[in-house]
Amino acid sequence: MSLLQKEVADFSVNAFQDNAFTIVTKADILGKWSVFFFYPADFTFVCPTELEDLANKYDDFKAIGCEVYSVSRDTHFVHKAWRDASKTIQKIHYPMLADSNGVLIRDFGVMIEESGLAERGDFIINPQGKIVAYEVVAGNVGRNADEIFRRVQALQFVAEHGDQVCPAKWEPGDETLKPSLDLVGVL
Repeated sequence: MSLLQKEVADFSVNAFQDNAFTIVTKADILGKWSVFFFYPADFTFVCPTELEDLANKYDDFKAIGCEVYSVSRDTHFVHKAWRDASKTIQKIHYPMLADSNGVLIRDFGVMIEESGLAERGDFIINPQGKIVAYEVVAGNVGRNADEIFRRVQALQFVAEHGDQVCPAKWEPGDETLKPSLDLVGVL
Protein backbone atom coordinates (compact mmCIF):
# COMPACT_ATOMS: atom_id res chain seq x y z
CA MET A 1 0.00 0.00 0.00
CA SER A 2 1.57 3.26 -1.13
CA LEU A 3 1.85 6.24 1.19
CA LEU A 4 2.09 8.74 -1.68
CA GLN A 5 -0.36 11.61 -1.22
CA LYS A 6 -1.20 10.42 2.31
CA GLU A 7 -1.82 13.40 4.54
CA VAL A 8 0.25 13.42 7.71
CA ALA A 9 -2.03 12.91 10.72
CA ASP A 10 -2.26 15.52 13.47
CA PHE A 11 0.59 15.21 15.93
CA SER A 12 2.34 17.02 18.76
CA VAL A 13 5.74 15.78 19.92
CA ASN A 14 8.58 17.04 22.07
CA ALA A 15 11.73 18.04 20.26
CA PHE A 16 15.29 19.07 20.96
CA GLN A 17 16.88 21.79 18.84
CA ASP A 18 19.86 24.08 19.43
CA ASN A 19 20.14 23.10 23.10
CA ALA A 20 16.47 23.85 23.82
CA PHE A 21 13.31 21.81 24.24
CA THR A 22 10.36 22.66 22.00
CA ILE A 23 7.15 21.13 20.75
CA VAL A 24 6.56 20.40 17.05
CA THR A 25 3.03 19.94 15.70
CA LYS A 26 1.42 19.32 12.35
CA ALA A 27 0.72 23.05 12.10
CA ASP A 28 4.49 23.63 12.06
CA ILE A 29 4.96 21.64 8.85
CA LEU A 30 2.13 23.17 6.86
CA GLY A 31 2.99 25.84 4.31
CA LYS A 32 6.54 24.64 3.69
CA TRP A 33 8.43 21.59 2.49
CA SER A 34 9.65 19.12 5.09
CA VAL A 35 11.80 16.02 5.35
CA PHE A 36 11.01 13.52 8.09
CA PHE A 37 14.11 11.40 8.63
CA PHE A 38 13.35 8.33 10.75
CA TYR A 39 16.18 6.35 12.36
CA PRO A 40 16.24 3.52 14.93
CA ALA A 41 17.86 5.09 17.99
CA ASP A 42 20.32 7.54 19.50
CA PHE A 43 23.73 6.27 20.65
CA THR A 44 24.00 3.79 17.78
CA PHE A 45 26.38 3.23 14.86
CA VAL A 46 24.99 4.12 11.42
CA CYS A 47 22.55 6.76 12.73
CA PRO A 48 25.13 9.42 13.66
CA THR A 49 26.73 9.18 10.21
CA GLU A 50 23.36 9.87 8.60
CA LEU A 51 22.44 12.67 10.98
CA GLU A 52 25.82 14.32 10.46
CA ASP A 53 25.35 14.10 6.69
CA LEU A 54 22.00 15.90 7.08
CA ALA A 55 23.57 18.45 9.43
CA ASN A 56 26.22 19.24 6.82
CA LYS A 57 23.45 19.81 4.23
CA TYR A 58 20.98 21.58 6.55
CA ASP A 59 21.75 25.12 5.35
CA ASP A 60 21.05 24.00 1.78
CA PHE A 61 17.69 22.54 2.81
CA LYS A 62 16.79 25.76 4.64
CA ALA A 63 17.81 27.83 1.59
CA ILE A 64 15.17 26.08 -0.53
CA GLY A 65 12.46 26.45 2.12
CA CYS A 66 12.63 22.91 3.48
CA GLU A 67 12.79 21.98 7.16
CA VAL A 68 14.45 18.74 8.25
CA TYR A 69 13.13 16.71 11.19
CA SER A 70 15.00 13.68 12.48
CA VAL A 71 12.72 11.25 14.31
CA SER A 72 13.37 8.39 16.72
CA ARG A 73 11.61 6.79 19.70
CA ASP A 74 14.13 8.41 22.05
CA THR A 75 12.91 11.16 24.37
CA HIS A 76 13.98 14.77 23.99
CA PHE A 77 16.10 14.24 27.13
CA VAL A 78 18.01 11.42 25.40
CA HIS A 79 18.51 13.62 22.32
CA LYS A 80 20.08 16.26 24.59
CA ALA A 81 22.27 13.68 26.34
CA TRP A 82 23.46 12.40 22.96
CA ARG A 83 24.29 15.94 21.85
CA ASP A 84 26.19 16.54 25.09
CA ALA A 85 28.18 13.33 24.61
CA SER A 86 28.92 13.48 20.87
CA LYS A 87 30.83 16.07 18.82
CA THR A 88 29.12 14.64 15.73
CA ILE A 89 25.62 15.27 17.11
CA GLN A 90 26.64 18.76 18.28
CA LYS A 91 26.70 19.72 14.57
CA ILE A 92 22.92 19.24 14.32
CA HIS A 93 20.75 22.36 14.19
CA TYR A 94 17.55 20.86 12.82
CA PRO A 95 14.79 19.66 15.20
CA MET A 96 15.27 16.17 16.64
CA LEU A 97 11.75 14.87 17.26
CA ALA A 98 11.08 12.65 20.27
CA ASP A 99 8.44 10.18 19.11
CA SER A 100 8.49 8.26 22.39
CA ASN A 101 4.86 7.13 21.97
CA GLY A 102 5.45 6.04 18.36
CA VAL A 103 2.70 8.26 16.93
CA LEU A 104 4.75 9.41 13.92
CA ILE A 105 6.49 6.09 13.41
CA ARG A 106 3.12 4.34 13.15
CA ASP A 107 1.55 7.08 10.97
CA PHE A 108 4.42 6.85 8.49
CA GLY A 109 4.39 3.04 8.57
CA VAL A 110 8.00 2.54 9.70
CA MET A 111 7.42 0.88 13.07
CA ILE A 112 9.40 -2.33 13.64
CA GLU A 113 6.87 -4.13 15.83
CA GLU A 114 9.35 -6.61 17.32
CA SER A 115 11.66 -3.91 18.72
CA GLY A 116 9.40 -0.86 18.84
CA LEU A 117 12.04 1.10 16.90
CA ALA A 118 11.83 2.88 13.55
CA GLU A 119 13.02 1.64 10.19
CA ARG A 120 15.41 3.92 8.29
CA GLY A 121 12.82 5.89 6.35
CA ASP A 122 12.89 9.37 4.87
CA PHE A 123 9.75 11.13 3.73
CA ILE A 124 9.35 14.36 1.78
CA ILE A 125 6.22 16.29 2.74
CA ASN A 126 4.76 19.05 0.56
CA PRO A 127 3.38 22.34 1.96
CA GLN A 128 -0.11 20.80 2.07
CA GLY A 129 1.11 18.18 4.55
CA LYS A 130 1.10 15.25 2.11
CA ILE A 131 3.79 12.65 1.49
CA VAL A 132 5.14 13.13 -2.05
CA ALA A 133 8.22 10.87 -1.88
CA TYR A 134 9.69 8.33 0.50
CA GLU A 135 12.17 5.52 0.82
CA VAL A 136 12.73 2.91 3.49
CA VAL A 137 16.04 1.07 3.55
CA ALA A 138 17.53 -1.85 5.47
CA GLY A 139 18.72 -0.99 8.95
CA ASN A 140 22.36 -1.62 8.13
CA VAL A 141 22.55 0.85 5.19
CA GLY A 142 22.92 4.60 5.68
CA ARG A 143 21.24 7.17 3.45
CA ASN A 144 22.60 10.07 1.41
CA ALA A 145 21.48 13.65 2.23
CA ASP A 146 22.55 14.85 -1.23
CA GLU A 147 20.05 12.53 -2.93
CA ILE A 148 17.24 13.50 -0.55
CA PHE A 149 18.04 17.17 -1.26
CA ARG A 150 17.98 16.54 -5.02
CA ARG A 151 14.58 14.86 -4.73
CA VAL A 152 13.18 17.80 -2.75
CA GLN A 153 14.42 20.18 -5.46
CA ALA A 154 12.86 18.05 -8.22
CA LEU A 155 9.55 17.81 -6.37
CA GLN A 156 9.52 21.56 -5.80
CA PHE A 157 10.20 22.15 -9.50
CA VAL A 158 7.41 19.81 -10.60
CA ALA A 159 5.01 21.38 -8.08
CA GLU A 160 5.74 24.79 -9.61
CA HIS A 161 5.87 23.61 -13.24
CA GLY A 162 3.12 21.02 -13.45
CA ASP A 163 3.47 20.58 -17.20
CA GLN A 164 7.08 19.33 -16.88
CA VAL A 165 8.71 16.25 -15.40
CA CYS A 166 12.25 15.63 -14.18
CA PRO A 167 14.26 12.79 -15.72
CA ALA A 168 16.68 10.61 -13.76
CA LYS A 169 19.54 12.46 -12.06
CA TRP A 170 17.86 15.82 -12.80
CA GLU A 171 19.49 18.79 -11.07
CA PRO A 172 18.27 22.40 -11.09
CA GLY A 173 19.17 23.97 -14.42
CA ASP A 174 19.05 20.65 -16.29
CA GLU A 175 16.54 20.09 -19.06
CA THR A 176 13.15 18.75 -18.11
CA LEU A 177 10.63 16.88 -20.21
CA LYS A 178 7.13 17.85 -21.25
CA PRO A 179 5.11 14.66 -21.49
CA SER A 180 3.74 14.25 -24.99
CA LEU A 181 3.00 11.64 -27.60
CA ASP A 182 6.25 12.66 -29.35
CA LEU A 183 8.34 11.30 -26.45
CA VAL A 184 6.65 7.91 -26.12
CA GLY A 185 9.28 5.24 -26.78
CA VAL A 186 11.90 7.77 -27.94
CA LEU A 187 14.03 8.27 -24.84
